[in-house]
Amino acid sequence: MSSTPTDSLQFLIQRFQDYKSHNLLQHIPAKSSAVLVCIYQEQGEDGNELRVILTKRSSTLSSHPGEVALPGGKRDQEDADDIAIALREAREEIGLDPALVTIVSVLDPFVNKKGMSVVPVIGFLREKKAFKQLPNPAEVEDIFDVPLEMFLKDKNRRAEEREHEGERYLLHYFDYYSEDKEKNFVTWALTAGILIRVASIVYQRSPEFQELKPSFWKQPS
Repeated sequence: MSSTPTDSLQFLIQRFQDYKSHNLLQHIPAKSSAVLVCIYQEQGEDGNELRVILTKRSSTLSSHPGEVALPGGKRDQEDADDIAIALREAREEIGLDPALVTIVSVLDPFVNKKGMSVVPVIGFLREKKAFKQLPNPAEVEDIFDVPLEMFLKDKNRRAEEREHEGERYLLHYFDYYSEDKEKNFVTWALTAGILIRVASIVYQRSPEFQELKPSFWKQPS
């Protein structure tokens, strides 16, 4: 991994430029949402590593309470595109200043069972120390981060077989214990699927496990 944040940013840009679905100019449908996959570089025990910012949703929310998620949400009328959705939601949910984030790419949407389009917007946080976390208590219970490469490894992963309209697929669960928070967080379902795809693009390899994605996500193989 590169030794400076600038090198890491160029590394990410190159990876996503090489990926065939790279697309920054989009016309978004009315029924859509976007999430921000916010990546930053940190010095770890084994050298520099890329990490991604996640949230634990408030337990009082009506949908997916207490689940791990990427910052994001549904389109507002004033949102010009998927990038605007993701950056606005990240600012509202966790206090992330959009000026700190360089947008790297926008990936093809995932589609959930309700037919909602969820577009992953890839961003690079240039200065982690400049990010002053400000969780919105109505939406976010906690903010934490994990190594991006974790989503390609079999370690600390569980899988559950599900079926939809006669088709078998796997839900993946990734356990991560945060020493700073002294808590265990579990990333699963659509959020895990998005991060598996992002990690596969960045590290240019397949996960160590069988993925077996549900076809209703409408993702390329």
